[in-house]
Amino acid sequence: MEETNKHELVAGVDEAGRGPWAGPVVAAAAILTPDSAACLRDAGVNDSKALSRAARERCFEVICAERDRGSLWLSIARAEVAEIDEHNILAATLRAMGRAVRALPVAPDRALIDGNRMPDLPCPGETVVGGDAKILSIAAASIAAKVTRDRLMAELAEAHPGYGWERNAGYGTAEHRRALESRGVTPHHRRSFAPIRAILEDTPTSR
Repeated sequence: MEETNKHELVAGVDEAGRGPWAGPVVAAAAILTPDSAACLRDAGVNDSKALSRAARERCFEVICAERDRGSLWLSIARAEVAEIDEHNILAATLRAMGRAVRALPVAPDRALIDGNRMPDLPCPGETVVGGDAKILSIAAASIAAKVTRDRLMAELAEAHPGYGWERNAGYGTAEHRRALESRGVTPHHRRSFAPIRAILEDTPTSR
């Protein structure tokens, strides 16, 4: 996995939660130092999709520990369901990414964005397709975004039991679909998404 120029402050940026039917989309930005990069590499930090849930949690703890000792800068931002429904999921995702970069405690010299679409940034940026598997700072951001969102969906599951969000993170699993049919649509569902819109059009009441 590549490292960025150690003389630059380069933010890796990634998101989690574009596909789910419920919950916000979460983005993270991470700036590594040579010391934290070595520590994260030793800890097995990689593309969050390539790690088990337990491994992501362990890596996230290492990332947070490096942040707390001042060897890494990390910020996390989100776009809520109302914003997703108003602007569409891509636009909301790009907004969350821009917010994450702006929320960093230090201003980066440039940003590397996972994917092929560039958000509005306060610094120069570059898109990197598959960047979470190529660039260590993007991998760190991918883990931070994914773990943060999974924890958030588990909290929402306590208030809205039965949808399985603590397991499916709001994705359209069979369990989630059955709960929608029996329990209805919650305020955390993305009404602009076709499966949710179809339920609302078929059933006039929701909760």
